[in-house]
Amino acid sequence: MNDNLNEKSDDSTNHSDFPPTSRQPGMKERALSAFPAFRSRNFRLYFIGQIVSMIGTWLQMVAQGWLVLEMTGSAFWVGVTAAASSLPTLFLSLFGGVIVDRYNRKTILLWTQSASMVLALVLGAVTLSGKVTLAFIMVMAFLLGCVAAVATPAIQAFLSEMVERAELHSAVALNAAIFNASRVIGPAIAGLMIAWIGTGGAFMANGLSYLAVIAALLAIRTAAPPKRLEAHQPPLQSIREGIIYTWEHPVIRTIVIFVSVVSIFGWSFMSMLPVVAKQTFGMGSDGMGYLFSAFGLGSLSGTVLVSMSSGKIRSTSMVIGGILTFSLALGAFTFATDERVAMAFLFIAGIGMLSAFATMTATVQRLVEDRYRGRVMSIYLMVLMGFMPLGNLQVGFLSEHFGTALAIRIGSMVVLLATILLFSYRKEIQAAWREYRGSEA
Repeated sequence: MNDNLNEKSDDSTNHSDFPPTSRQPGMKERALSAFPAFRSRNFRLYFIGQIVSMIGTWLQMVAQGWLVLEMTGSAFWVGVTAAASSLPTLFLSLFGGVIVDRYNRKTILLWTQSASMVLALVLGAVTLSGKVTLAFIMVMAFLLGCVAAVATPAIQAFLSEMVERAELHSAVALNAAIFNASRVIGPAIAGLMIAWIGTGGAFMANGLSYLAVIAALLAIRTAAPPKRLEAHQPPLQSIREGIIYTWEHPVIRTIVIFVSVVSIFGWSFMSMLPVVAKQTFGMGSDGMGYLFSAFGLGSLSGTVLVSMSSGKIRSTSMVIGGILTFSLALGAFTFATDERVAMAFLFIAGIGMLSAFATMTATVQRLVEDRYRGRVMSIYLMVLMGFMPLGNLQVGFLSEHFGTALAIRIGSMVVLLATILLFSYRKEIQAAWREYRGSEA
């Protein structure tokens, strides 16, 4: 994560509809300076549609965990169900990356969002009918995960078509902000919705929320996409090329390895928040929503910080400082005996986690060659999301046998040690990057 990794902006295609002569001084200009991706009409449309859709996604994620906990009373099965939704990313995202590099990304997103909408509505209808079973929930979660294995790298790759390269860092941070703003709003709404109309209503609301992002995608107009992979190239050969490129790139390789550790031992605590809410603090579904929202509000603050501080704070400092903050705050969370103190620590953990992850994602997006973008982002997202099932299973198992607090605490310590190791090798990584860049010249 070298701090001088700047790419020249590609001026051949102008996505911005705010030419310099038309910009107005004052609050608007300051806002566009802090969040330059909003200069793009396409990104503004995407932002509005996606945030509505992601609020719906969080409704479903929270409702699913709560429904499984009520049906089984088991932290282990909560973890298993969460793993079922992210497991396809581990096995299918590499093929998803090939699809993203081969076909029109906007078309891919329209199909995947439509498929996700249908699956969410089916799950909602079955739940409202009173015939839902644990096996059916897991099957639907798995199918949604299969769709996400293609949709997620397509979203990341499509960002580069909606904004200028100079605005990409801001777009990545704001895309993460969408996820985290919805994390604040969605769980809070889910807690109330579960109490009022049940989990089936939350699933139905998620299905309807996809209409917003589908409408936004239909309204987006981009320049002709760059030439894609030749369709006759075998998929496995395309995947192999993407893996080799990722491994030979010293910065991207380091980020991918570090993200894999944090994904397994850091992110996994999220699947245990329903258990913490119910068994540690004696909360209902609304209290569980507050815990999710506390972390989400911190995460939103972190992604906004990244967008506003682009080029002002060293990326290495943002990553290492962010993950150190996350691991220490998460460890402190496990000792909290008051829910308000617990929420405060979750808020701090959210700031640290997303400050680091938004920076790492932006770094990968900035450095990768466009012809490898879909495959590299699929590898990055595979270790970020696809390794979560391993984390969900291990934290669920440890929680069942040794208690949830200890299970989360162990994960935070592993992340802390990995961060210290990354800090120790930062100079070697920067030297390897300089050598790699020189060999390409």
